[in-house]
Amino acid sequence: MDHLDAAALRAALAGLPLGRVELVDEVGSTSTALIDAAAADPGAWPDRSVLVAEHQQAGRGRAGRTWTTPRGVALTASVLLRPEVDTARWGWVPLLAGLAVARAVRDLGAPAVLKWPNDVLLPADPPEPGWGRYRKLAGVLADLRSGPEGPSVVVGVGVNVAQRWDQLPVPSATSLALAGVEVSRQDLLVALLARWVELDAAWRSSGGDGAMLADAWLALSVTIGQHVVVDLPGGGRVEGAAVGLDTGGALLVRGADGTTAVHAGDVRVRVSGAGSGD
Repeated sequence: MDHLDAAALRAALAGLPLGRVELVDEVGSTSTALIDAAAADPGAWPDRSVLVAEHQQAGRGRAGRTWTTPRGVALTASVLLRPEVDTARWGWVPLLAGLAVARAVRDLGAPAVLKWPNDVLLPADPPEPGWGRYRKLAGVLADLRSGPEGPSVVVGVGVNVAQRWDQLPVPSATSLALAGVEVSRQDLLVALLARWVELDAAWRSSGGDGAMLADAWLALSVTIGQHVVVDLPGGGRVEGAAVGLDTGGALLVRGADGTTAVHAGDVRVRVSGAGSGD
């Protein structure tokens, strides 16, 4: 089994401008645990603090969904961020995190791509019925919080690293191992955080200007240019062509009634001849 080692992890991350780095053996959700810990003692969890779990029992996804993985086969971590950037521009934070994951995975030789807002995908061969030309490798979920230390955002990341087919939560998922990439979870986390800090520092230096992220994100996107159906969090649906991102990172969907900026929702891409897919 691929074990994580707290001392080795901190040593490997020593050169990065991170806050507190903690490894726990088992937790329901790294994001929930980090949110609770930071609320109880904000000063103990500075900007860019990281909580990593050896095993996560109840990972959180969009719309309150939960997911589980066997011990030792997935990378599950959350990062606490307090960027001194106008909160109106924080919509870029989950896109930035997804881009960091995709770049770290591509550095390993796997052709990762991005689906708005927070999924990292790998090509499917053959296409997955009802899903399309890709399978999900990783997800990102951001939680905006306020407190005595000011606003913060906790970003959770889950990456399928070593799962076999029978260990995946859904048939439309995949793992690095199934894509032929062998990497330890610890090495992947170090590479991912290095990419994340690089992008985060540049984004903060720009004052949160999404333009410095947009081109890089769009270059890996499989959403833009597609006909999409977006199921909105409060009910309702937006359908049309995904034509770009607005200045806050929202997805622009051009439909029969004009262009709508979608800030959150489940996106399904209409794939000709293959049904709809995520």
